[in-house]
Amino acid sequence: MTTAAPAELASAAPRRGRRVAAWIAIGVALLVIGGAGAAITAANEWAARGALDPASAGPAGTRAIAEILRDNGVEVEIVRNRDAAARALADDDATLILPDTPALSDDAVEALASGARDVVLIDPRARTLDLFLPGTSPAGVAPSGTAAPACDLPEAERSGAVEPGSIFAIDDADGVTGCYPVDGAYGLVVGARGDDRVAAVDGRTLFSNESLAQNGNAALAANLMGRHPLVVWYVPGPGDTDLQNTDPSLGELTPPWVSPVMVLLLIAGVAAAIWRGRRFGPLVAERLPVMVRVSETTEGRARLYARSRDAVHAADQLRIGALERLARLLGLGPGTSAPEIADAAAGRTGLDRGAVRGILIDDLPRSDADLVELSSRLRHLEDAVHAAVRPERNPR
Repeated sequence: MTTAAPAELASAAPRRGRRVAAWIAIGVALLVIGGAGAAITAANEWAARGALDPASAGPAGTRAIAEILRDNGVEVEIVRNRDAAARALADDDATLILPDTPALSDDAVEALASGARDVVLIDPRARTLDLFLPGTSPAGVAPSGTAAPACDLPEAERSGAVEPGSIFAIDDADGVTGCYPVDGAYGLVVGARGDDRVAAVDGRTLFSNESLAQNGNAALAANLMGRHPLVVWYVPGPGDTDLQNTDPSLGELTPPWVSPVMVLLLIAGVAAAIWRGRRFGPLVAERLPVMVRVSETTEGRARLYARSRDAVHAADQLRIGALERLARLLGLGPGTSAPEIADAAAGRTGLDRGAVRGILIDDLPRSDADLVELSSRLRHLEDAVHAAVRPERNPR
């Protein structure tokens, strides 16, 4: 005992060291992967903003036109909530760049635009057209190909031809000018709003970074947005809304006891995983002192053969067991053959030698009934040998 303990400790120490080193390596790898993911996410945060975002350098962003306006002396202020936009518009004559704002009510949209001298709708929908340019409506998408301004609007005439994208119909609008006519509709509509002006154009097609350099897109964007020294570019934030949400949330519908129970189940699951996985490494084979009698194995195999409808193999298993027991009863050695055991059994009991050989060797069962009959004959033969070898004594 005293000599084996140091050797066991010496062999266990390297194994523990390897396990600790493996866990440390896994932790370091997770930290490196997480750090790389965070760095990539942070690096792409501004470039991956949504469409028409002037802070986005992606294909659908509008950072290029914002930089062009700044290079030409126009201040561009990007705001992401209504309060900041209202403060910016109150300082000076300004142009409001307004995308689609589904999270704002009609009153909020009109209040937001009330402080601007010019409003440029760069993603006009039916609602905003009704609010700012009554009598106009969306008319689909223009076919491929450029269109000339064909209007007396100086900003469009200086810009030249463009490929409009979405077009707008002018039905009963008063004081509305249409430019870039295509199939009875227009790629640009401009109307008066008191002393101010409203323009509607498909900014997704014309003013995005990937299409700004095509045709007269950049000139048209600069001419429409750069009429005043300040451009307030409103980008709707996810929480910037004045609409009341009357639909109950999932948290409101959930009973208060659900969250603690979920946390408890999570903790229990983690504890169970640690408990069951506390031992790592290869499985260790251990010899157990289990003894199975030969008769149980023989009978079990016989039952398996019987279930599989293999009567011959089942009979063989029954005969093997019977021959082993008969050899022990008759005092024969383990190397005695089956015919010798059969002859010895016939000689001791006085039965016909051919009949005994048929029971122990020759007869083949064809069905389950034959197998049952053979089992009965084997049992009777064993009883006869047992009675012949160990006769009951007469008590008188």
